[in-house]
Amino acid sequence: MHKNYGTWTPIKCSINNAEEPRLFFHEREIWYCHFGENVGFEQDGRGDQFLRPVVIVRKFNNEIFWGVPLTRTKKRLPFYFSFRMQADPVSEEDSTAVLSQLRLVDAKRLRRHIGYISEGDVTLLKQKLKALLP
Repeated sequence: MHKNYGTWTPIKCSINNAEEPRLFFHEREIWYCHFGENVGFEQDGRGDQFLRPVVIVRKFNNEIFWGVPLTRTKKRLPFYFSFRMQADPVSEEDSTAVLSQLRLVDAKRLRRHIGYISEGDVTLLKQKLKALLP
């Protein structure tokens, strides 16, 4: 599959060099994030801004966090965790965290807050992440 690095590279440079302060975020939040065009089977962003939803599972400081990318594809495998995303106070939608794609993310990549994962679900997600460790 052909990757479009030529389109992603100027966007990545713009995100990195932006003078705006990083957005404020919390654990359990779900954001659209500029994931970009990545190598091989790494999760890519989509659309002209290379965005993908990500759940924040561990905030280290105001600049970086561990994020797990989300997909709408449901799979019953140890590397996936399905849950109901709370998009706003009255609506929910199915989502699946791709646990094998856990990564450190700079808050400069955050674009827009879109929802939450419940406290119970984030606890289960973290348990599944820990179970993947050798």
